[in-house]
Amino acid sequence: KLGCRPPDDLIRCVDCGTKPVAAGFGVVEEIDVSINTADSSTTTTTTRNANGNSSSSSCAQTQQEINTLIAKQNDGTATLKLLPDIFLCQQNIQNETHARESMAHELIHAIDMCRTKMDPINNCIHMACTEIRAENLAGECHWLRELQRGRMGANFVGHGAECVKRRAIRSVKA
Repeated sequence: KLGCRPPDDLIRCVDCGTKPVAAGFGVVEEIDVSINTADSSTTTTTTRNANGNSSSSSCAQTQQEINTLIAKQNDGTATLKLLPDIFLCQQNIQNETHARESMAHELIHAIDMCRTKMDPINNCIHMACTEIRAENLAGECHWLRELQRGRMGANFVGHGAECVKRRAIRSVKA
């Protein structure tokens, strides 16, 4: 048992417009924290993203939406939580192998969230660890795949580790 039950709408295939991504994981949930000064009670309301809409209407949250949520958390008016949500960008999936590797990568993130108390929003070490695992286990750094991408030089030894590092850094920076 993984430790959590995935939501019914965990995996979606969407139109990501001009975003240069094949897939993604997670939607940031905002939990508003309001303190009533009259009786010192705390009330919370939950929205799925910064504009209050369900994430199914768009490919992913924009950087501006996420920055707004982080600012609210820093101000103490909201708490953020990453919810499991996998999306595949239909116009950016190149072929069946690419779709399978992208799905495997995102599912590894989902498993990491269910098995651990991972908090990638507030802890960049958690984000780095899950990216390293996903890059390493999903097959995206297989030597043949790297050769097809034109990234394989004369050095076969250690290239897989270099690929994992390069791709994990790119993912964490995004």
